Parts: sequence; structure tokens; C-alpha cells
Amino acid sequence: MSKPWKQILGGWLTLSRPPFHTVGILPFILGTVLAWKFTASFNPSVFILGISAVILIMLSSYLAGEYFDFREDEISHHLYRSHFAGGSGAIQQGILPRRAALRASIVSIFLAACIGLILQFYFQTGKFTLLLGFLGAFPGFFYSTKPIRLVDRGFGEIFIAFCYGWLPVASAYYIQTAAIHPVINWLAVPIGLTIFNVILLNEFPDYEADKTAGKRNLLNRAGKITGLVIYVILSLLASLAMFASVSFGVPLVAVYFYLPFFIISLFIILMMLRHKYEQRKFLEILCGLNIAVNLGTSLSYLMAYIVK
Repeated sequence: MSKPWKQILGGWLTLSRPPFHTVGILPFILGTVLAWKFTASFNPSVFILGISAVILIMLSSYLAGEYFDFREDEISHHLYRSHFAGGSGAIQQGILPRRAALRASIVSIFLAACIGLILQFYFQTGKFTLLLGFLGAFPGFFYSTKPIRLVDRGFGEIFIAFCYGWLPVASAYYIQTAAIHPVINWLAVPIGLTIFNVILLNEFPDYEADKTAGKRNLLNRAGKITGLVIYVILSLLASLAMFASVSFGVPLVAVYFYLPFFIISLFIILMMLRHKYEQRKFLEILCGLNIAVNLGTSLSYLMAYIVK
């Protein structure tokens, strides 16, 4: 008996995980605003195509993860259900077949490549357009995909920091101007460090499931205590980099926008040092707040340049 179309549509929506696309969309919008502010360059068609490619690359990454992380996600759903880890659950619940995720992932990465070709050769956005796209698409698709599977190599989180930190800001700026402004290198640091910490903290709810399945991500290699130390150090460095970025051309008002998220960051650090991550319900709250810090960092820069 076939499933109702509403259930199937809902399954695809769940599988796609739309809220998690915001961590890539905001930095891309930031790069576009920088291009407009610094050079008065803004092509709406290029922006729409560019952000569509970013979404497709993220979608491909998430869908590949649903397919290749099936075993550990299944274990995780039996042990503890989290909104921030363990996959969407759409495959485990039987709403969609597992193979559908892989097929959709491949289609998404193909469509992103087509957009890259259009941008570089039709809109002539610059000779490095496809290269920038590749730098996001390759680590994204192969973060979970075998045989490369960056998540198992102990440095997959570093690629995530790059792909959701510097890359979307620089790419958005580049396809509008065919150049990359130096200030991007400074404001990308706190964005990259906070998204690194998003991935790291999201590995805590899945720790037992990943360990059982033999998944060798950073937290399982380092252990919870070392993971805690890494998280705290990078959180402090992210805040320091945010405050320091005003010395390299970022408007001072960005700091004022950032202050509420800085307080949230300090709260998470305090709770982590008190080992609150061992409490499942509290860990869920910390994961949500942690994403807010990342989004708030990008948003603080964005608002600063909009009001400047």
C-alpha cells in the first residue's frame, strides 16, 4: 500500500532539514551585502543562482549523511532522539527508502555543478567560480560518503569550518565582484570557529551511537573531556576573533550586535565546564543555543554592514 503524498512530502521536508541551511545561507548573504557596500555590485540573478547552489550543496551533504550514517543514526534513535544529531529519522521511520537519499544527494550536487557552469561561463562571474564551488561541494558530499568519508578521518570538522565560514562569504562576494576583499578573511574566523563548535557539540548526543557503530569523528577520537577542552578554547577564540575583527575594518557596531550572543556563548562554556552535557535534556538546550551563537555571529556582521 503506497504512502499518502502528504506523508511522502513531509518525509522529504524532514530529510532535507531546512533549518540547518541557515548556517550557510546567512554567511552567503553577508558576502553579498559586502559586495554591495564595498563596490556597489549586485546582480539579482547571480545572487539567486549562487544561493541556490549553496542550498543544493548543503542539501547534497545532508542527504548523503542520511544514507551513509544510517547505522549510527538508527542506534542513536533507539538510545536518544535529538533535534540536532542522529539524522532526521525519516529513513529510520520508514517514511522514505534509504536509497532515495543517496539518489537525491547525487542529483543535488549535479544541479549545483550546472549552476556553477552557468555562473562562470554565462554570467562570467570570474575564473575561480567553479573552483570555489568545488571547494564546497567536494568536502560537503564526501563528508559522509564512502570511501573518502571525511567525518571518519579526524579532521572533517575542519572542512566544515572552512565550508561554512570563509567559503560562503568569499564565494558570494566573488561572484558579484570577481575579487575577494581582505576583510572577509578576518570576519570569517569567528564564523568558522563557531560552526566548528556546532558540529563538535552536536557529536555529544551521538557519542555512544557513533562509538558503537565505529564512527571515528573528532569527539570519538578525542573523548568527551578533550572534546570539552577543545570546545571551550575555540569558543573563547571565536569571541576574541570577533572583538579583534573591528581592528581590521569591521564596523564597531558589530560588537554591540554580538554582545547578546557573547553572553550566550559564556553561558554554554560555563554549563559545559559543569559537565551539563551529561544531562540529555540540558544538552539539547545547549546544542540549540550553540547554533544561535553561530547564526548570531553572522547576523551581527550582517547587521553592522547594513546599518553602516
